[in-house]
Amino acid sequence: MYGKAAVLVEKNRLETWDVEVHAPEPGGALVRTILGGVCGSDVHILTGEAGEMPFPIILGHEGVGEITQLGAGVSTDYAGTPVKAGDLVIWSPIALCHRCYSCTVLEQTPCENSQYFEDAAKPNWGSYADYAWLPNNMPFYRLPDGAQPEAIAALGCALPTVLRGFDRCGPVRFGDSVVVQGAGPVGLSAILVAAQAGAREIIVIDGAQARLDAAMTLGATSTVSLSLSPDERKRMIYDRIGKQGPDIVIEAAGALPAFPEGVDISGIHSRYIILGLWGAIGTQPISPRDLTLKNLTIGGASFPAPKNYYQGMQFAARVQNQVPLAALVSHRFSISQAAQALTVTKNGVATKAVIDPTMS
Repeated sequence: MYGKAAVLVEKNRLETWDVEVHAPEPGGALVRTILGGVCGSDVHILTGEAGEMPFPIILGHEGVGEITQLGAGVSTDYAGTPVKAGDLVIWSPIALCHRCYSCTVLEQTPCENSQYFEDAAKPNWGSYADYAWLPNNMPFYRLPDGAQPEAIAALGCALPTVLRGFDRCGPVRFGDSVVVQGAGPVGLSAILVAAQAGAREIIVIDGAQARLDAAMTLGATSTVSLSLSPDERKRMIYDRIGKQGPDIVIEAAGALPAFPEGVDISGIHSRYIILGLWGAIGTQPISPRDLTLKNLTIGGASFPAPKNYYQGMQFAARVQNQVPLAALVSHRFSISQAAQALTVTKNGVATKAVIDPTMS
C-alpha cells in the first residue's frame, strides 16, 4: 500500500511523493492522519533558517490521527488508556533514545540522541502525509471522548510548548499582568493558559488583525498593533498596566527584533520567557544593565516533553466548549498544497493552517 506525503527534498524544494505504508513494528502503531498541523517552525525548516536538515524528510510534527493497526504487544496508549483500531490519537514527535543522561537522569527533552526526522523513503512519523508510522517508544495518547480533532489541532505543538515554558520558567499566577509578543499559535496558547490561570491583564502584540481578534476570544484583555512604533507600543502597555510594568512577557513572535523589545517592555522583578525563537538563528543587542536594574529573569524552552503533549490535549479537550478553539483552524490544504499552507503561515494570513489528507 502507498500513500501521499509532502517531502522536503532540499531547502525551498517541496515535492509530493507516493511513499510505501509499512505495517507497525512491535510496540508501535500505524495511524491514518486526520489533520496535520502547519507550524511556524516548518516554515523555518523549509527556508533553511532552522539549519541543515537530513533531506529528504516528510514535513509535519503536529498530528491528529486514527489508529489503523497496532503493533504486537500494544493495547494501551502511553498514559495507560486502552486503545484499539479506530481510536483518535496524537503523538509526541521526537524519538528519544531513553539511554542517555538527559533521558534517564535529567528527565528532559530533547536528549543527546533525539531523532526529529526519518528519511522520507523509510517508515515515517511526519504528519504531512496520509499515514504516520509511530515507532516503538514514541508516545501517543488517545483523545478524550468528545474531543474535537480541530480543537486539538488548532494549537498543535504550541500549547505543549507553552506548558513546557511555564514548567521551566514558572507559571502564571493569579492576578499577574502578562504581555504576549505574537498571536500565532504559540502566542494564542500563552493567552489561553494565562487567562485560565487568572491573569488580570493579558496584552498581545501582533500585526495581523485576524490574529488579534482571535486573541480576544481566548482571553486577551487588550491588543497592540505591531504597526505602531516600539516606543508607542511600550507606552500603551504601561498606560494600561502601570509604571511597574508587566509581571511576565512571553516571546511568541519567532522574530529576532522581538527579543530586545521584550527586555525593554519587561517590568521590575519580572520574567521574560522565550518560546518562539527556535528557528530564528541570529543575535540581537541588549543592555545587560537592564537585567540587573529590573531584577529580570530570562528563560527559554523548546521541544515539549511527552507529558506536555498529554497535558495540552487534555486541556484543549476540557476548554473546547468554553472558547472557540476549533474556529482557530482558518485554512485547510491537501498534501499536494503543502507549499501554499506554509506560505499563509509565513505571511500571517492564517491563524492556523492544517493539512487535511482527505482533500484532493
